[in-house]
Amino acid sequence: MIESPLLEKMTGYIGGRWTDTAEGNTFDVYNPATGKVIAKVPSMPEQDILAAVAAGKSALKLTSPYSIETRRKWLEDIRDALKANKEEVGRILCMEHGKPLQEAQGEVDYAAGFFDYCSKHIQALDAHTIPEKPKDCTWTVHYRPIGVAGLITPWNFPIGMIAKKLSAALAAGCPSVIKPASETPLTMIALFTLMDKHTDMPDGMVNLVMGKASVIGKVLCESPDVPMLSFTGSTEVGRKLLVDTAEQVKKLALELGGNAPFIVFDDADLDAAADNLIANKFRGGGQTCVCANRIFVHEKVADAFGQKLAERVNKMTVGDGINGDVDLGPLINQAGFDKVKRHLEDALDKGAKLVAGKQPGDLNGNLFFPPTVVQGINRDMYCYQEETFGPLVPMALFRTEEEVIDAGNDTEFGLASYVFTGDAERAQRVAAGLRFGHCGWNTGTGPTPEAPFGGMKASGIGREGGLEGLFEFVEAQTVPRGF
Repeated sequence: MIESPLLEKMTGYIGGRWTDTAEGNTFDVYNPATGKVIAKVPSMPEQDILAAVAAGKSALKLTSPYSIETRRKWLEDIRDALKANKEEVGRILCMEHGKPLQEAQGEVDYAAGFFDYCSKHIQALDAHTIPEKPKDCTWTVHYRPIGVAGLITPWNFPIGMIAKKLSAALAAGCPSVIKPASETPLTMIALFTLMDKHTDMPDGMVNLVMGKASVIGKVLCESPDVPMLSFTGSTEVGRKLLVDTAEQVKKLALELGGNAPFIVFDDADLDAAADNLIANKFRGGGQTCVCANRIFVHEKVADAFGQKLAERVNKMTVGDGINGDVDLGPLINQAGFDKVKRHLEDALDKGAKLVAGKQPGDLNGNLFFPPTVVQGINRDMYCYQEETFGPLVPMALFRTEEEVIDAGNDTEFGLASYVFTGDAERAQRVAAGLRFGHCGWNTGTGPTPEAPFGGMKASGIGREGGLEGLFEFVEAQTVPRGF
């Protein structure tokens, strides 16, 4: 079992107190690198979720809201606590997720960045009076907290994803009820330990619930006291939330699935493109919604680029992330492993060529999937149609700019995309033509706290990060004053 000073309480957190569920039901948390159970945490019943919503409602202040300075202090305290405990939070994250230790600790810094950004730009949420005086009135715009927010996060970024949501919610003065993924609840418990010890937030401002999505989601969707849900996860679940919250007319912020194109033109710096693809694709073992899923390479440079990629992939190491000297850890679970294997088998069966990695029959029974590169994919293959969520790099050829824009957009998703070319005008044309909320030009970098991030099409609604993300949890109220 895992031991940590940040995991002394393995329970939920409601109304400012660690809360043992009355029913005593628990679920296991596994280390995917070893397959061993490292913790048991409570599967909380409906009554606990209702209590968390009630606690959030009691902490909400509308007529005398928490001051900007008070909210800024909360954000700064969480930022400082994360930075001071980066090594331990990262160790916990590594053990329940599997990503390499250095990468896990880097995610803690990334998370701290969202609290830092919101603390430094929270003044944007202050009321302001417009310069015009229409209808002989003075018009003031206030940004009111939307209310208690349900925050539902995935397992692939256990601290990064909650930081995006919670920083903006606290900046707005919104209490929250937070549900982590059942695969990775320990990092969230560690965060709540830090908030309990190092912040002076009112009881009920942050509440932690864990357990079955069907139980927790039902309460959050049906409760009139939860006017907003922020969810990161699959498009399938996102569509269900749209239906389940329709009667309540809730505000939804949804970051959903991706199918990112990574486009390499014949005038690109191939070494830089290969380096960026490695960093982009294999972060988190390829289990990120922004990692390249379909790699389109101009036919003139396809062989050269494939060779450069294979050289890099063949040098990568796979193993237990806690050792600190590996490039890739395990996949999160057997279902994830099986999906990547199925995509590889399907591509090879339909004519793709293995450039680097192992044949499907040579893969052993654990969750460590080697980095793999295949050439010759087409739209009939699973790895083209679906988000693989693993360390498989499928490459396709293209000839013209128009062709590759159409191919890149040949998906219902629109989260992240990447373009590598030395031609600035071409880059601007291609970026404008790709219907994706994020388009990197000569970089494979993903989101940052300073800029808005979110999806188009079936990849979501709303933005996280930047000033746009800061405004997600407020509602503008206009107050005209007559003379």
